[in-house]
Amino acid sequence: MTDSQILRESFLEDINNILNTGEVPNLMQAEDKDYINQELPNNVKIEGSNDIIQQEFVKRVRQNFHICLCMSPVGNDLRVRCRQFPSLVNCCTLDWFSKWPPEALLFVSQQKLIELELPSEEVRDELAKMCMLIHTSVEESSEKFYD
Repeated sequence: MTDSQILRESFLEDINNILNTGEVPNLMQAEDKDYINQELPNNVKIEGSNDIIQQEFVKRVRQNFHICLCMSPVGNDLRVRCRQFPSLVNCCTLDWFSKWPPEALLFVSQQKLIELELPSEEVRDELAKMCMLIHTSVEESSEKFYD
């Protein structure tokens, strides 16, 4: 699922719940739960109350359910969504596949440095450029080291 497919934030709320608890609240009707309680013990060696069977079902869902979310780090959407839905960070592995353009790195460093008290705007601009340069040089050095 890509961020352009997220038409409503409620999609992410469901994904957050799945990642965090293994289920979406009020997704299954009573008949669905009854079916699981009857069929799961037939297919898997498990005994116990309906609560134990439901816990086993959720455990198996969590073990076998995989989600791949592709979101762009450009703009505020990813940052806001990670704050609103903490399981996107806590219950996932984050992989960055694309290199950030220098302009984006510069913009982020400028935004972060706004909060700091510095002697002048010139110092702030040069410090933002240095942050961008450090990030890109580490990236380049890492590639060289890897090669």
